[in-house]
Amino acid sequence: MRIEINQALVDKELKAAQYDLKRAKHSLTENDDKWATIKAYYSMFHAAKALLYSKGFREKSHYCLLVGIKELFVDKGILDHKHYDAFGMALDLRHDADYGLIYSIESAEIVVKNSEDFLISANKILGF
Repeated sequence: MRIEINQALVDKELKAAQYDLKRAKHSLTENDDKWATIKAYYSMFHAAKALLYSKGFREKSHYCLLVGIKELFVDKGILDHKHYDAFGMALDLRHDADYGLIYSIESAEIVVKNSEDFLISANKILGF
């Protein structure tokens, strides 16, 4: 959906992304693989929302957010395709952890690292 570009929304989402990444890293130190996976995904989710908001769009679902990131940033060479792949993988891992109770330390560590990289790239794109 089209929306008016609102820097306050972009900033709010980036702050949420940073918070969720911090909580994901902390969860790893407590051997809470499920929560680390979920929070790392939500860090990417909020960073992706910030990117969409910066272009004047809003998502209607998690999958639509993934599609929007691809069309507005990856296909235009603004965001590396590896971040799109990582976001898609995180979406699947979060779903498995949340609804199927399937998770592992290995996948949690991967999604936390990918989330950190995604947030760094989103911040660069947005000028932070």
